[in-house]
Amino acid sequence: MSALKRAIISDIHGNLEAVTAVLAHIATHSPKVDEIFCLGDVIGYGPNPCECLDKVIDNCKLALLGNHDQGALFDPEGFNSGAERAIFWTRDQLENGVGTRAQIDRRWDFLGALPRTHKDGQWLYVHGSARNPVNEYVFPEDIYNQKKMEKLFSLVPKGCFQGHTHVPGVFTESRNFLTPEETNYTYEITNQKFMVNVGSVGQPRDGDPRPCYVIQEDDRITFHRIDYDVNVTANKIYSIPDLDNFLGDRIKQGR
Repeated sequence: MSALKRAIISDIHGNLEAVTAVLAHIATHSPKVDEIFCLGDVIGYGPNPCECLDKVIDNCKLALLGNHDQGALFDPEGFNSGAERAIFWTRDQLENGVGTRAQIDRRWDFLGALPRTHKDGQWLYVHGSARNPVNEYVFPEDIYNQKKMEKLFSLVPKGCFQGHTHVPGVFTESRNFLTPEETNYTYEITNQKFMVNVGSVGQPRDGDPRPCYVIQEDDRITFHRIDYDVNVTANKIYSIPDLDNFLGDRIKQGR
């Protein structure tokens, strides 16, 4: 059996420049990456939802349903006013934006078929959490919530890969949260269960504006941060009245 080498991305949020940079970086790995998984929220917040969907459709072996993807398909629930306005704008772009009718239909069909979870042997893949795959946040401070962590880890076969918070790091079964910096960007897999937040491609929130993704191998998880011209994306956001300027500000700040 060949060794596993899988790239995992999440939370692109309509940021075409970021996902283009990440996909280009993934292509430079040697030995090469076998496949790419996307953990959801391809759209929402950002200025290029159609193009980002095309990137995921064309490059990812698997994609999961995120809460913003779900919000574009159905009535958005639980979003603040800025996020809700962005969802309605995104929905309009998906229906009336770039592309032929066939391309538009392909994007809607793709969104409508996205699964909520994926399991591959001892690995579980979700957008939010093992308990609530689309909507539950697992924040670093949740390591102090013993009941929540016990329940989550009871649902994890060995390792769980998730996004949603846009904050990368590793939750260990011994109730620690390790940032990528604390592991020197590599987490060695042991017998202990773990949950990995793979971070966000299009809207990081850990104080580092660079897109984040991980490479999963049989014995380790490696975090990668990639440079791109964030001002290009931010300026697109500023030029669209239905997208709050705050959304451009936050991708420049990584908050």
